[in-house]
Amino acid sequence: MSIETTARDFFEACETGKGWEGCKAFCHDGAAFAAQCDALADVTTVEAYTEWMKGLFVPIPDGHYELKAFSTDEANNTVTAFAVFHGTHTVDGPVPATGKTVAADYVYAMVFEDGKISHMTKIWNDAHSLKQLGWA
Repeated sequence: MSIETTARDFFEACETGKGWEGCKAFCHDGAAFAAQCDALADVTTVEAYTEWMKGLFVPIPDGHYELKAFSTDEANNTVTAFAVFHGTHTVDGPVPATGKTVAADYVYAMVFEDGKISHMTKIWNDAHSLKQLGWA
């Protein structure tokens, strides 16, 4: 399987809230995760991130992504995905349901070793998203 196919399968599983159970086949155990945003400051593995995403679907059950671009850099064993996450906060979660919507731009940079994700970076403006949802 190509790294692009693996990345697409991982992206679909992660972005539909499948959690680690649905994503682990595409990743190395202990795959590292990084993001320069406060909402994910304590998340350091892809496993923890996929579980965080799964949890996001509790307060935002209609969450879904709109894929804008997908690219593969074979020379650097890296696949990037650019998307917009959409959803409405209709179920109590970190705060009581606000009924507000989010449209959050983000990018995943997935680095591969031996055909599986070994590291992922998420580029996302969490402060902007939290404001949209009424969480900040």
